[in-house]
Amino acid sequence: MPTFICNLKEYRQAAGLSQEKLAELVHVRRETIIRVEAGKYNPSLKLAVDISRAVNAPIEKIFIFD
Repeated sequence: MPTFICNLKEYRQAAGLSQEKLAELVHVRRETIIRVEAGKYNPSLKLAVDISRAVNAPIEKIFIFD
């Protein structure tokens, strides 16, 4: 089974965004961002793309399936 590695927290902080602000930008609840950052929730493709655009980082750098 592939391992899910999430680097969202680093990219979010580098973009100067709080969890709440990122959640607002991508139209989800803050709890969803918390779970994604903790690796407890695999985002849908649409959410992953929206997050990638919001933090201005390549999707393959934020989300890694090893």
